[in-house]
Amino acid sequence: MEVYFDNAATTRVAPEVVRLMDKVMEEDYGNPSSKHMMGLRAENYVKTAREQIANTLKVKPGEILFTSGGTESDNLALIGTALRRRKRGKHIISLGIEHAAIYKTLEFLEGEGYEVTFLPVDGNGRVDPEALAAAIRPDTILVSIMYVNNEIGAIEPIEELGRIIKEKNPACYFHTDAIQAYGKLRIRPKKGHIDMLSVSGHKLHGPKGVGFLYVDERVQLSPVIFGGGQQHDMRSGTENVPGIAGMGLAAELYYRNHEEHVQKLLSVKERLMERLSAMEGVRINSGMDQTSAPQILSASFSGVRAEVLLHALEEKGVYVSSGSACSSNHPAISGTLRGIGLPRELLDSTLRFSFGLYNQVEEADYCADCLEELLPVLRRFVRK
Repeated sequence: MEVYFDNAATTRVAPEVVRLMDKVMEEDYGNPSSKHMMGLRAENYVKTAREQIANTLKVKPGEILFTSGGTESDNLALIGTALRRRKRGKHIISLGIEHAAIYKTLEFLEGEGYEVTFLPVDGNGRVDPEALAAAIRPDTILVSIMYVNNEIGAIEPIEELGRIIKEKNPACYFHTDAIQAYGKLRIRPKKGHIDMLSVSGHKLHGPKGVGFLYVDERVQLSPVIFGGGQQHDMRSGTENVPGIAGMGLAAELYYRNHEEHVQKLLSVKERLMERLSAMEGVRINSGMDQTSAPQILSASFSGVRAEVLLHALEEKGVYVSSGSACSSNHPAISGTLRGIGLPRELLDSTLRFSFGLYNQVEEADYCADCLEELLPVLRRFVRK
């Protein structure tokens, strides 16, 4: 049996999406900036995707800006805000458990003279709203807080945080990295006082290499990519029409029968959590309530290194992650795990199991059976 439990890293592309992208690449391959009929057909795919995505968020189609993925969306939100608003202030607030696409960008901005306040989180990975309120200053130009943590699945109280930001400093922009939230949660940027929101297509059974940034029509950003002036001069470069069309359809499909899709994810997570909780020396780092995303389950296995257990599972056809796939080229102890106060002896013994729409409950049982077989064997070889 092959079990793919690494959907937080990337997902299998939906067959409907593949068929649409094939059609765009083989038949409707014009440049959307061209003035002839082939260009118009390509432009219509971009327009349709913009409308599909806007409908899932209940925002205007013109507020959707297409990018190459979540990382570019995060960079544009942070750097674009910093450049545009540097005369107003240079203070930014974020969390100490953000994805590398956020904290690496903030490190860059610190080197450019900006001041960044990194807020701590509690043992469940959630920020204290009062701590955010206390950190906001008159010169705070941006707050960037992830919607769902990519390692443990903690859901931040985004609506409450948005309200606090606008009460304390109405001119401050609020950005959220929603890359692990979009598709799994119903998100309403207007209700949550969200000014900008980042999404990546390949987390919801869409293609890699494409994403979008929701930008409220009142927000002013400076572009960070220059060229032919596409997308109202905000993101130059010929649009990735097959990718955009595929992402638009993937978004529509994911939010169609949304509750059913979420329940499917939860059923797999619940079953694996039930099995893991019964195992000796296993600590669960994710919840099953409304404060935890339905597709992510983090667990620590005492006495076994994560990388060793990962490859042992791989030999049995089970694919999981030892952290964020985007940080795999820079191995280090997770800031998220440190941030939630995980005991030191478990920091290098933690795996992430993440689920997609093609997973089944039976796969959770097979994964658990493999762990029950492997853990006693691997623990015998622990160095004393």
